[in-house]
Amino acid sequence: MRLLLLAVEIVRVALGAIWSNKLRSFLTILGNIVAVASIMTLVSLIQGISDEVTNVIVTEMSADSFMIDRVGLVVNEDEMERRRGNPRITLDDRDAVRRFGGRIAAVMAEGRETGEIRYRNEVLEQVSIQGVTSEFHRFPTFTAERGRLLTPIEVSRNRNVALLGWSAADRLFGRADPLDRTITIQGVHFRVVGVSQAKGTLFGQSQDEFAVIPLGAFQRLFGSRRSLTLVARPTRPEEIQRAMDDATVALRIARHLRPREENNFGMFTAESILDIFEQATAGLFAVLVGIVGLALVVAGIVVMNIMLMAVSERTREIGLRKALGATRGAILWQMLTESVVLSLLGGIAGTAIGVGAALAIDRFAPVPAAVHVWSVLLAVTLTAVVGLFFGLYPAARAAALDPIDALGRNG
Repeated sequence: MRLLLLAVEIVRVALGAIWSNKLRSFLTILGNIVAVASIMTLVSLIQGISDEVTNVIVTEMSADSFMIDRVGLVVNEDEMERRRGNPRITLDDRDAVRRFGGRIAAVMAEGRETGEIRYRNEVLEQVSIQGVTSEFHRFPTFTAERGRLLTPIEVSRNRNVALLGWSAADRLFGRADPLDRTITIQGVHFRVVGVSQAKGTLFGQSQDEFAVIPLGAFQRLFGSRRSLTLVARPTRPEEIQRAMDDATVALRIARHLRPREENNFGMFTAESILDIFEQATAGLFAVLVGIVGLALVVAGIVVMNIMLMAVSERTREIGLRKALGATRGAILWQMLTESVVLSLLGGIAGTAIGVGAALAIDRFAPVPAAVHVWSVLLAVTLTAVVGLFFGLYPAARAAALDPIDALGRNG
């Protein structure tokens, strides 16, 4: 209890000393405020973008499935050039994976293209049109908030039925009921059977402007020679790697690849995409760490200079305290507390400004931002460490003053 009361008294004295020089204290912590506010805003933006992208990847492609397409994940131009000549993915490839994929529970083929959707005088251009095979209902990425999903029979018989994205339905029909209405996709009539649950936006772009139709109908609209994408689910989530191995063997056999020939198809999971994204953002985080480190060092040097000036101005005060019985340790802790409190005030103010800026950007700009508790705690802790480190020398210098010499000085 005595220690707590002593700590409170030391902090109270430190705040009194800071308050007695308000303008100088404000100018001292201004560097911390700018540095911490900037880093909080940038970290919140990166974290928001990361959360948004992760959510989209997991939503579009569930964690317990994998995808097979013509080129796979490509990270450089040379790799893209090598894979450009890969044969397209077809329904024959889907059938091969079905036959030989012993650990695969379902395989869906899908095609994607942008097209035009009309309803009376309302026209939507560059809307994502997605064609799917009858296995699509076994994948959780498809939902129906109103109406229903396409039935497997409708898909297998290539009926002209459509599931609309929430935003597409809203723009076409407004408050009217879209169910069982006839729309045209690329000039061909389709009956709306359902409206998908809203997914939101990514960087200001709606993810709900799409239409899902049977793959056969899709190929009638856009041609049957387009490469497809296969989405596969293992019989058990923990066997996803073995299921991918089964699919690889099945495709290599179907495509008559020799043992030493490379795969002429790509295969990846949601985790693979997230790994690439995290690698890209890791570099940005490293740059931010360097910038904030430099900014905090500069702010710390300013704090140290001000504390040295304070020691010089308060030499007689320190000498008087020592003459009255204050120990070196008490003087050291008093000056060190002033340095830490001064730095912390800048850190707290900068954190508040950074959080406010991040929330404002998230609210009014198309760029997402997310404030996490760990980033707030890290910002405040860093400023406390800066105050502690750069206050050590001035505090040690004050503690080492001889009381007789200090009282004999003018100042």
